[in-house]
This record gives sequence, C-alpha cells and structure tokens, in this order.
Amino acid sequence: MSRDMNQIFLDPAIRDWVLIPIMVVMVLVGVLRHHATQLLSSVPKGNVKAIRETAALIRARSLRAASLDIPLAAFSTRRSFLASAFEKGAYLKNPQTSSSTTAANPMGDPAGMEAMMDMMKKNVAMIVPQTLIMSWITFFFSGFVLIKLPFPLTLRFKAMLQRGIETSEMDVAWVSSLSWYFLNLFGLKSIYTLILGEDNAAGGMEQMTAMSATPQAPMQQPNEVANMFKNEKELLELAQFEWSLKGVEERLLEKYGVSIGASDAKKKE
Repeated sequence: MSRDMNQIFLDPAIRDWVLIPIMVVMVLVGVLRHHATQLLSSVPKGNVKAIRETAALIRARSLRAASLDIPLAAFSTRRSFLASAFEKGAYLKNPQTSSSTTAANPMGDPAGMEAMMDMMKKNVAMIVPQTLIMSWITFFFSGFVLIKLPFPLTLRFKAMLQRGIETSEMDVAWVSSLSWYFLNLFGLKSIYTLILGEDNAAGGMEQMTAMSATPQAPMQQPNEVANMFKNEKELLELAQFEWSLKGVEERLLEKYGVSIGASDAKKKE
C-alpha cells in the first residue's frame, strides 16, 4: 500500500508541452548558434612583418643544416648577408621597440585585438542563448517533474537530477525541468553531429572547455626576438663548413674499385 502511495503519475501534457519542447528548443538554438558562430568568426589575417621574422630565423637554421650541400662561396655569401641583417635588425617587426625595456601593449597589436574579439564573439554566442533558455525554463517550468529514468541511481545523483525541487522523499530517478535542461546541454552532441556534421559549434561547451584547458601562449616581446636574432647570428658565425661533394671523384672511383693511380695512367695514355 505504501509503495502505491509513493508513486507519481505524470500528466501526458507535461511530455507534450514541457519535455519535448525544451529538447526541441535546445536543438534549434544549437543549430542557430553554429551558424551564428560561423558568421561571427573572422578569417585570421597574417602579419607580413611577423612572417618575415619567423621566415628569417627558419632561413638561417636551414642554411646551417644544409651547408654541406652548397659550395663554399654560396655558403659564405648567405652567411654574411644573414649575419649583417640580424645585426642591423632588418627583419624585426618593430625595430624601434627592440631596445626598449617596457612590455608591449597587447591592445596595440591588431592581431592580438582580432584574436581577443573573435574569442569574445564566440563566448557571447554561447553564453547569451544558454542564459535565455535557462531563464525561460526557470520562470515557466520551475518545480516541474518531467521524466523518470528507467534504471535505479544512488543518492549522489539527487542534487544533479532534481535541481529546483526541494524534497528528500522523491525517488532519485525522477528528473526535474532544470536538470533536464542540463542533461540536454551536455547530451545533444550526437544529434548536433548528425545534423551539422563533425567539428560543429552547436554545443559550445566543448569549445569553452578547450579554451579553458588550453594555456594561453605569452606574447612574444620585441626584445626576445632581437635576442633570438643575435643568437642565430653567433651560431652562423661559428658554423663550420664542409662541402659534401669534396673529393667526390676519388670516392666514386673507390666505390667501383678503380684506383686513383690507374685512372691517372689511363688519362696520360
């Protein structure tokens, strides 16, 4: 008898007007968020001067690594040119600030400003819809019991599944409207993938988790780039040249078993 008294019978209208509409609204909002994020995302623009800095360092390192494959005159010419350019700061993005000791202002860098604005747009596109949906559910469906899970759970899940319902007698398997919102928020990834494909921005939680888990790279100061150029100049000056084709004739003859003396005798004949 007590078991029948503790049972809860839900009106089918709750399923039709609360349970399914919340899920449909969240799916539609996720699709709209995906397209809004694509419209708000800007194409990253490359800075020519910053690319020159990186390319100059790569060129110097490639010259040291591939010095065996070019003649001595070509190696010496390239080494002198790069060492002189590094000493003068010809490849620096901001040569006038390379000697200053003050930290660079991130707000003055157009690339940094664009990255921060892009991140802010993505956060707004994720936070604003979720806040509106949560406010809508809290205002209209606060305290609603929507569904019962078909498997038993421990009491540790009560706070997660019955948010907004302050009672201790209800079975843990029952799910409130606010908890149903959070279950859809974290559990609609497969539906978004089915509708929009992989790498979609419908959920938004994965992007925020990735942004919070990824450490932000510190901004590279002009002094650091100038020091890298000086170190690379010193490495170029200390690089030892040894041409890989030096004595290639003798090595080729030795490979095929022809002695150098015999080849010289044939040439004289």
